[in-house]
Amino acid sequence: MKISELKQGTVESVRGEIVEKGEPREVTSKYGKRMIVASLKLKDDTGEIKLSLWGDDIEKVKVGDKIEIKNGWVSTFRDELQLSLGRNGEMIVEK
Repeated sequence: MKISELKQGTVESVRGEIVEKGEPREVTSKYGKRMIVASLKLKDDTGEIKLSLWGDDIEKVKVGDKIEIKNGWVSTFRDELQLSLGRNGEMIVEK
């Protein structure tokens, strides 16, 4: 699937290149758990989308890496589509 085709809900598979990576920051979940999150930008030839990575996944990628997200999740946050791994998602960093 291409980034321009993404809609809210489950994403079977999407590929792109990391073109931006923000600094990790600590947030507190609605359940009071403290977690680390970073905002990245994923781009393909049809568009770009904000990608949120949590915990150890943040250090697995850098700007310029090509990745594939399988079984990811697209949601809307502040009127902007946002991609994440969700509970069952997988991120593959292409060699």
